[in-house]
Amino acid sequence: MAGADPVAARSHIQANKMITDAVLQKRKLRQELRAAVKGISVEQRREWSGAACALLREQRVWQAARSVLLYAPLDDELDLRPLAREALAAGKTVALPRYLPESRSYAAFGVLDLIQDCAPGSFGIIEPAAGCANIPMNHLDLVIVPGIGFDSQGYRLGRGRGYYDRLLADVTGVKCGVAFEQQMTGQLPTESHDVRMDCILTPSRWLEITRSNHII
Repeated sequence: MAGADPVAARSHIQANKMITDAVLQKRKLRQELRAAVKGISVEQRREWSGAACALLREQRVWQAARSVLLYAPLDDELDLRPLAREALAAGKTVALPRYLPESRSYAAFGVLDLIQDCAPGSFGIIEPAAGCANIPMNHLDLVIVPGIGFDSQGYRLGRGRGYYDRLLADVTGVKCGVAFEQQMTGQLPTESHDVRMDCILTPSRWLEITRSNHII
């Protein structure tokens, strides 16, 4: 096109290529990390979930949090539900994500009982039932975030739909990634919408990525 800036055009092409490369790299990593987690037995998952619960229980950020977003685990995720029950017994506000079909997004809703207040949602995942109160994301002290993979810089590889990235956009509390050691990887490819974690929990270690006042 006449008058077009060749430098700007070249930069635009390069930017698009970088985005495409990141998408393809993420797709390949998802396959590899899913295969790694698939090899974890039911017994190992139970043992490592208990170890992760014990390690998080020791952290000041968990002890100090008055409101927490947890998650209902899928088969390839650590199960932290014992901590949800403990948090409720201690008087903390506990929330879980719920899918909102009208906006095609997730939001946080409080629960008082993990059985009575929950039901299978749009994707068959257990989530807060109708009638549970919405909790704004910026009212949560601690947000526990599952994923397909994480790196030591705090970047997360999700399932590819961007639901958690949008959910985390308004978080002002601590964002904590949760993963099996098999889900920890080298530097992840990133895009502009990717949200970085403040810390990461695995069954064997606690990584603090940022040294913000709300963690230390």
